Amino acid sequence: MVAAGDADQNSVAERLGIKPDMVVQEIGWDEDVDDDFRAAIEEHVGGELLDEDADEVIDVVLLWWRDGDGDLGDALVDARGPLDENGAIWVLTPKTGQPGHVEPSDIAEAVPTVGLSQTSNISVGSAWTGTRLVPRSR
Repeated sequence: MVAAGDADQNSVAERLGIKPDMVVQEIGWDEDVDDDFRAAIEEHVGGELLDEDADEVIDVVLLWWRDGDGDLGDALVDARGPLDENGAIWVLTPKTGQPGHVEPSDIAEAVPTVGLSQTSNISVGSAWTGTRLVPRSR
């Protein structure tokens, strides 16, 4: 039997488009990330999240991003490198009022310059918001 919290976390993983056995890379981990969310993703895919040094083809990138982390466009270029042509990047940012909050307009400005399109947003836990980015159609 699945506990209600586990069902909620698996539901979030599914809403992110993450399926079992997908290769998921995590970039920008720090002590402020949502550990329950991370654990649920690992359980859902049946393995550990890969770090930024991974050299595999990636299905989904989880990019934890905070105000002050640098240039988002550069980070997206790096994240896009190993991404499968049908893959997605989830930019995870602190919600409004949280330390490190990133304005949605900052994401919107960076996205087109790196050949990505913004498709949806999701709430991740109590402190984070996710923005889904995919390669632009050719």
